[in-house]
Amino acid sequence: MTINKEIDNGLILLSTFPDEESLIDLSKTLIKDKKLCACVNYARINSLYMWKNDLKQESEFLALYKTTSKCVEQLKTEILKKHPYEIPEVVILTMKDVSHGYLNWLIDSTK
Repeated sequence: MTINKEIDNGLILLSTFPDEESLIDLSKTLIKDKKLCACVNYARINSLYMWKNDLKQESEFLALYKTTSKCVEQLKTEILKKHPYEIPEVVILTMKDVSHGYLNWLIDSTK
């Protein structure tokens, strides 16, 4: 497969979740059923942030959704629609230097 990097680039969508269950439930649908991302890496993190004029210190889960430029807007829409937070964190990072094999896998694993 030949890749035109102008057409389909690798991207990482970053989001945080209040618990592992909500992250996994949504992620399984996004990977298997909707094919909007190839994989999700996640880890427990500790967060400090302001919410409604109150400093919060919480345990959360950070999720890194590996996707492509063709799928990222639909992935973002699905996450925003089904996310448990009132205002979900959604940050999109561009994969600037990606191995050819990994990018092929991303493309083949998504719509």
